[in-house]
Amino acid sequence: MGERKTREGVVVSDAMQKTRVVKIERVYRHPRYQRVIRMSKKLKAHDEANESRVGDRVLIEETRPLSKEKRWRIRKILTRAS
Repeated sequence: MGERKTREGVVVSDAMQKTRVVKIERVYRHPRYQRVIRMSKKLKAHDEANESRVGDRVLIEETRPLSKEKRWRIRKILTRAS
């Protein structure tokens, strides 16, 4: 059995109960044009204790499907929003 995928991102919404929207950004260089490209995606992550807030940097891990769109859970809050 393999390791679960983990991603680091920033909480952009805490309007739902026990769910956070986490924005994950990846930066890479275009293979042909060598321009630096920033791409982001928003993932819904489960937060059982409702402890993360907007602006917090969090570590999320892949899990079994928890709802229609939720496949991630917040493992740890890395830094709090100031």
